[in-house]
Amino acid sequence: MVLFGVLVVFQTLSLPGQFAYMAQESPEDAYLRWPATAVTVFWVLCVQVVIVATWKLLSLVKNDRIFTEASLKWVDLIVWAIGAGWVVLVGVFLYVGFNADDPGVPLLLFLLTVGVSVLGLLMVVMRALLRQATTLRTDMEAVI
Repeated sequence: MVLFGVLVVFQTLSLPGQFAYMAQESPEDAYLRWPATAVTVFWVLCVQVVIVATWKLLSLVKNDRIFTEASLKWVDLIVWAIGAGWVVLVGVFLYVGFNADDPGVPLLLFLLTVGVSVLGLLMVVMRALLRQATTLRTDMEAVI
């Protein structure tokens, strides 16, 4: 809950204020203020979606209802949030890659893109495993 609150503060105060300050200090890059603010706030929103969905999944585990169809919608939400963040990250990577003078930032963005790709693929595999386990549990309950 505390992490979610900190992320809300980042979304509403810290990130917009940081990019406003950067625009003041570097007027030649001021045109990036609003796109950078929108992108970073969107990424924080994606993280918030993952946190809420994980919290709901943990409550389903606590109530021994993780192997039900209800859990699949929360895992789907996590996969979609990671996918949406990945698409925007690839867009930022391409924009920076084509406009950068120094290879440092594009390499960092490439590493982040690979990391988010692996995380997304892992979630797709975990979703398939959850679906199989849910089907097996439903079949077992029908037999018993």
